[in-house]
Amino acid sequence: MSSPLSIALSGMAAAGLRLQVSAGNVANMRTSGPLPGADPAGFAPAYVPLRVNQVEAGDGGTSAGTAPVSPSFVAAFDPGAPFADHNGMVAAPNVDLADELVQQFLARYAFVANAKIMQADLQMTRTLIDISA
Repeated sequence: MSSPLSIALSGMAAAGLRLQVSAGNVANMRTSGPLPGADPAGFAPAYVPLRVNQVEAGDGGTSAGTAPVSPSFVAAFDPGAPFADHNGMVAAPNVDLADELVQQFLARYAFVANAKIMQADLQMTRTLIDISA
């Protein structure tokens, strides 16, 4: 069984990853590219947004990893883009700004909750030391 401190640290790490991934998705949400199959030479593909998958760890705590969002792009009309197809369509990252805001709030609250657990663990340890001294 893990200590409350290590469990809280794993939760804080997962919250940090969630915030990092969400910030990357928001920062790159307008990074479009050519539609798959159009493949004009010299242009980078559209940004592939990520999501965080968080699961419980076997010894307590949590483990988090990333995976690409599926579908990773949506077709968008942008006839001014140099890589647009003959219909003016480009591949835009499949990023939902409202969902990213929710993910950022989840990360914030998870981080605060785990910090409170660490604070309570420290307080209990201090009390135990004071009692045994």
